[in-house]
Amino acid sequence: MRPQPGHERPDIFPLVPGHEIVGEVVAVGGAVTGFRVGDPVCVGNIVDSCGVCEACRNGDQEFCAEFPTLTYGGRDRHDGSLTQGGFSDEYVADQAFVHRRPEGLDPAGTAPLMCAGITTWVPLRRWQVGPGQTVGVIGLGGLGHLAVKLAKALGAEVVGFTTSPGKAKDMLDLGADDVVVSTDAEAMAGQRGRFDFILDTVPRAHDLSPYLTALRFDRTLCTLGIVPELSFTPQTLRFGRKRLAGAGSGGITDTREMLDFCAAHDVTATVEVLPVAEVDAALDRLAAGDVRYRFVLDLTS
Repeated sequence: MRPQPGHERPDIFPLVPGHEIVGEVVAVGGAVTGFRVGDPVCVGNIVDSCGVCEACRNGDQEFCAEFPTLTYGGRDRHDGSLTQGGFSDEYVADQAFVHRRPEGLDPAGTAPLMCAGITTWVPLRRWQVGPGQTVGVIGLGGLGHLAVKLAKALGAEVVGFTTSPGKAKDMLDLGADDVVVSTDAEAMAGQRGRFDFILDTVPRAHDLSPYLTALRFDRTLCTLGIVPELSFTPQTLRFGRKRLAGAGSGGITDTREMLDFCAAHDVTATVEVLPVAEVDAALDRLAAGDVRYRFVLDLTS
């Protein structure tokens, strides 16, 4: 992969991307105890961490004080080399960051669980989403569609927020109980005090005030989208003792818990599988928003 003009990073380019990986074990080192050749496995966006800081000791390796080693574009903690990602026919990783893949789940649909899935799973669990709660999910993309599926499987009433009326049916088909078109001011006004938890998956700047207003007393809105700044009217946060939080990815324990849950509830991503030769077409379609809801590249093709 080459950088786009204006975004040159000579320290990491060229590099091989890919951070949601499924496959099987083809070889193990002498110290490996948890896997054998032939085991179905998956690897996410983190492949190492310092292991000694408070976050790592608590199982939150994604918040490693020294920053975790990413699956691609990171620096190997042992030899300093650049990590190369999963758009390849093999990948070498520490067994601690390799996860057993549930055999009952579709491999292609399982791959996006390793980043999009765990990124939405962690806040849903942290704020104890479950039966009797009403949960809002803002956005219907790679993260949002999995958030809808996971929140529903956890037993919550799920309401999707979208700017596109045409996506309402998609959200309902994914399991949402209701859909609100966020560009409809009257519809948004009717959401005041409805939600126990709202998960914002939109990766672009937008006003959070209407969603903070939609929270019940003493409840939380968690943002996941990577945006340069957040915009909201402070009074919508103060009134009702609302909380605005953030999250990102997950550690080893959370990832394995998520995989077990998905296996028990048959939750996978909705994907389109393409041969690796069509990677350029996939990137072009991704840039155009023409994906429902995750592309998976078949590296065996």
